[in-house]
Amino acid sequence: MGSELGVSNEKILALGDYATSTLYDERERTALEYADAMTLSDRDVQDELFVRVRRFFDDDAVVELTAAIAWENSSSKFNRALRVPSQGLWKRNSG
Repeated sequence: MGSELGVSNEKILALGDYATSTLYDERERTALEYADAMTLSDRDVQDELFVRVRRFFDDDAVVELTAAIAWENSSSKFNRALRVPSQGLWKRNSG
């Protein structure tokens, strides 16, 4: 899906290293760190992180970003519990 939206395969494959990858800018790294903090059960969104999120996103964008992350987390847990297999929405393109 990301590659259809203009995100390179290289960038998608580097997602696991977003915190140190030069393929991601500070805004993207902050959004991904926010997603990690919301997703990982042993973490909370710390005040310092939320301040950084607010530096890059206005009120409407923060709500939209938060809702998208929460929706994906909910969908993932729902699908795992019901043993719904991956739909294979992203496939590596050659080249």
